[in-house]
This record gives sequence, C-alpha cells and structure tokens, in this order.
Amino acid sequence: MRLLVGRIGRAHGILGEATIEVRTDNPDIRFAIGATVNTDKHGDLTIVSGRVHNGILLLGFKGITTRNQIEELRNEMLYSDVDINESTGDDDEYHVLQLIGCMTYLESGKEYGEVSDVINLPGQDLLAIKTEQGESLIPFVHQLVPEVDVKNKRIVVIPPTITGEMK
Repeated sequence: MRLLVGRIGRAHGILGEATIEVRTDNPDIRFAIGATVNTDKHGDLTIVSGRVHNGILLLGFKGITTRNQIEELRNEMLYSDVDINESTGDDDEYHVLQLIGCMTYLESGKEYGEVSDVINLPGQDLLAIKTEQGESLIPFVHQLVPEVDVKNKRIVVIPPTITGEMK
C-alpha cells in the first residue's frame, strides 16, 4: 500500500540535500540509503545519503546534486510502498489502516460500532467509533481497549460512561 512518509522541505547547503518533514514511525527503514520513495510530480527518488543535523533529517537523492534541483522538489510529498500487515515485532503496535473498519464490541459481546478513524494526539491515540448514538472517542489504551484482533477485524472496548448504561 502506498503511504505518505514525508515531505521535502527547503534545500540545505549547496550539494543537493533536502530537509525532510518526517511523517512515519519508521524513518530508519523508510529513509535508509538505497531506499526508494515516490513523488506525484517527479516519480521515484532513490536515497543516496541521510543524516540528522540539529534534529532535522537531511536526505540526498540520486541525480540531485544542486540546491536548485532540491528547490524544484520543495513541498513534494514522499510516499513508500508499505505492507501494513508486516509484523513489527511488537504485539501492541498496529497500523492505522489495520484498525479502520474494525468492528468494536463491548466486553459482554454486544456490538458497539465501527472504527472510522484513529486520531493521533501527543498523549495517546483515540479510536473514533461510529455508533448508533453518534461518534464515540475512546482512548487507545489497554485499560479501555483490552483486545485487538486485526486479522478478524474485531476490537473489544470499554467505553467510558457517565451512567453505566452501556454495560
């Protein structure tokens, strides 16, 4: 699946390096030397150098050797082909696209609703769930989401309630 992993920023120096706004949890993999990223206007770009300078990722691309060439790529979005079902080695790590469309159920087994979005916040992620009563936002933490089975598109949730009527 083609996923957005970054955006080319301004040129850095005169040798064709670009600042990169990282939009992936795996920059070491997506922006490794030899990796290819795709753009809408300029096709595939192969990464030939990468380094972090003052906390900013700088990349060099094959065939791009001048500041002017990088400026032509400025604001270009970078995409990677990603297998969202590939194991990350962490059982509690999921790709957003694996969660969207999953049905959620209460601990009692009663159907609750469908995950329509995952909202990434600094403190924690929220599951946005379409229910019969409207949208429900549930913090994506183990205490409120004790079971996630992406293979069967099934998630058990414990929605916070004021009156306790959902139990």
